[in-house]
Amino acid sequence: MSDAQLRKWAETWARAGMELEAIKRRELQAMSDEDAKEAARDVLSMNLPDDLPPLPGSGLVDQQRWFARIRARK
Repeated sequence: MSDAQLRKWAETWARAGMELEAIKRRELQAMSDEDAKEAARDVLSMNLPDDLPPLPGSGLVDQQRWFARIRARK
């Protein structure tokens, strides 16, 4: 691909990305509480791959570490 083609491709996807974000925002705003609950249930009830390695902990320590980093940045 030439530089001009790459530039055009990038510009096209930049515009498409903005439009896709706008569509996503409109769809989320139009969701009812029941729609949102159903979407959350769908995500949280997904089956995990059988070969997924076990986590060494619950993740709470890592979560607190992330919160501390965010708080330190503010």
